[in-house]
Amino acid sequence: MKNNELTSLEGFEKQPFDTFAETAYLNYSMYVILDRALPYIGDGLKPVQRRIVYAMSQLGLSSSSKHKKSARTVGDVLGKYHPHGDSACYEAMVLLAQPFSCRYPLLDGQGNWGAPDDPKSFAAMRYTESRLSTYADILLSELDLGATEWTPNFDGTLNEPTLLPARLPNILLNGTTGIAVGMATDIPPHNLTEVAQALVHLLDHPDATVDQLCEFIQGPDYPTEAEIITPLSEIRQMYKTGNGRIKMRAKFHVDDGDIVVTALPHHSSGEKILEQIAAQMQAKKLPMVVDLRDESDHEEPTRLVIIPKARTNTTALMDHLFATTDLERSYRINMNMIGINGRPEVKPLQVILSEWLAFRIDTVRKRISHRLDKVNDRLHLLEGLLTAFLNIDEIIAIIRNSDEPKPVLMERFNLSDRQATAILEIKLRNLAKLEEIKIQAEKDSLDSERQQLEKILASDKRLRTLIKREIQADAKTHGDLRRSPIFERKEAEAFSEEEVIQIEPMTVILSKNGWARTAKGHDIDIEKLKFKFGDDLLVTAPTMSNRPAVFFDSSGRSYSIATHTLASARTMGEPLTGRLTLKPENHIISLVTGEDDDLFLLYTNTGFGFITRFSNLIAKSRTGKAVLTVEEFSEFMAPEPLKNPETDLLAAVTTSGRLIIFPVREMPIMEKGKGNKIIGIPKNQLSVPGTERIKTLKLLPEGAAIVIYAGKHFLKLSVGNQDNYRSKRGYRGKKLPRGFQNVSHFEVLLSEK
Repeated sequence: MKNNELTSLEGFEKQPFDTFAETAYLNYSMYVILDRALPYIGDGLKPVQRRIVYAMSQLGLSSSSKHKKSARTVGDVLGKYHPHGDSACYEAMVLLAQPFSCRYPLLDGQGNWGAPDDPKSFAAMRYTESRLSTYADILLSELDLGATEWTPNFDGTLNEPTLLPARLPNILLNGTTGIAVGMATDIPPHNLTEVAQALVHLLDHPDATVDQLCEFIQGPDYPTEAEIITPLSEIRQMYKTGNGRIKMRAKFHVDDGDIVVTALPHHSSGEKILEQIAAQMQAKKLPMVVDLRDESDHEEPTRLVIIPKARTNTTALMDHLFATTDLERSYRINMNMIGINGRPEVKPLQVILSEWLAFRIDTVRKRISHRLDKVNDRLHLLEGLLTAFLNIDEIIAIIRNSDEPKPVLMERFNLSDRQATAILEIKLRNLAKLEEIKIQAEKDSLDSERQQLEKILASDKRLRTLIKREIQADAKTHGDLRRSPIFERKEAEAFSEEEVIQIEPMTVILSKNGWARTAKGHDIDIEKLKFKFGDDLLVTAPTMSNRPAVFFDSSGRSYSIATHTLASARTMGEPLTGRLTLKPENHIISLVTGEDDDLFLLYTNTGFGFITRFSNLIAKSRTGKAVLTVEEFSEFMAPEPLKNPETDLLAAVTTSGRLIIFPVREMPIMEKGKGNKIIGIPKNQLSVPGTERIKTLKLLPEGAAIVIYAGKHFLKLSVGNQDNYRSKRGYRGKKLPRGFQNVSHFEVLLSEK
């Protein structure tokens, strides 16, 4: 930097960058908190809302006037009081006019102001029209009665109210939401009648507790007839801390078997709810629902019809929909606001009402004091006028004969400057006797009013009584019945997938190329099944629609798929590679179904295996789970279901013609692993491909015979002839007779013939 540049900076303030950044951020934070995002406890409004309401009152847009274009209001607000974006200002204006967003709307809108399904679907401000609602009177009726503090607007050309003199706690009646820097607010709306009753009670009993106030304020009251299902104990705890959650549930009834939803939770969209239900129907999670209809219209803004199948448990169905859709919603409560001390704070109910009453008492006291000053000033003038009427002839003479009658009148009759000026401004036509009578009557009336005002200001009890009467009068004018009923309901639970589906017998069909599908029933005609070119049937397995089907790949991993989600047998099925994540070198080789406690024998062709339960085969992810360890040069064989593991025998034949028979109970029961040896195959052959392996394996029920096939020849081994091949698990087994060692397959005969 050059010397002349250094010299030019000498007059500027210097400070470290981190100090400057910290100070700037804190200033910005305080501005957002105090002048943008959080409401003040007095009138319950944010600055932009306050300016909208005030600007409309200055435009003459009262509840009895004609509607005017919203663009006119937005223009006045931006040009005179709120130099920010027009879209943000108009959106704030819309929220004050939407009856489904605001419990007691401050604006009366005409045109498209949005819909409950899409609150942001309102028309542009050049199309809509608005005026103040009758409820806005509680904020504006005392604006010019001396109780309001005023501050210059942004350019100093006009004055605007720092707060509106609210006659009721709008902070609770309409609630608000806002996000500041480092804090937020979520204040729910309440019922005007209930809040007014609580205020009256608090005026009579300043030490009332939250529990006592909750005898009047049952809970929040949203602009919807949906039910609040939060337990009363939780609601009271929310009022004690200023934090909590409120849960709402849609209102419905059953009409001729159809479920009719007539009220939705606050800011829930009927269109979105129907989409959520339809998505579950497409995913086959709601087979008991036949159809959906939206019958909402102007007469019934919310009417969603859910048509279930006959004999459906509607209570259980609605519990599922409450748990899985926006038919039930939860709302965060954070009663953060700017208190009468000018600081943001989360306040409990008792503190909110007490601070608002302090604000109201101060407002009414200022209003009465202002009125008393006006009355005293008028009485002062009236006393001068009465003096003039009592001495009218002398006063006329002084006026006629004096060049400066004013000081003469002041000295002669002991008048003030204002009294003398008022006398000199009397018109000749007002000198009639009737006018004197009117002035005396007005003076008597004002005297009486002054005495009453002074009594109120001198007595805290009289002041509170006046405020109580005003609150009761406003409650009678603007109050209404509660909209959101409060009921304690049990927690809604969603159906499990097995509970939702229709339970029926099904058969899972697996092709050699790994395509799967299901057919209804267990008696299917396999001959009629069609497959893609080059594909054929691998295996079928009977099951129920609520049970999973377990598939095995060549590496010994198991994969499970809910049976009811598989493609129908009316199609060619679907490739399992689209539902499962298999390694490129692996492929699906088998399929089993069953109940959780059903037993299966898993084994490899190198003679190792174990017994496991069906529940151990069910995988939670599409990547499957490792079950049987398949070593190099060995193959995973199709699992065998066990019917009677205590009495059944296991018969295994190797490719070299060795047969072994032993009790199944000698096999271990395991969850996963390599297992134990079934038949002894020499170790030097296990690591060499193409050597001795298990050719086939069968389970023999008690008393069953075996028929062994070797080409065109077969050998029948009855129960008595099987003893030669009976051995212990893991032994070598015995050779079959010459000519039957090249076994192609063998069959099990349950009864000898």
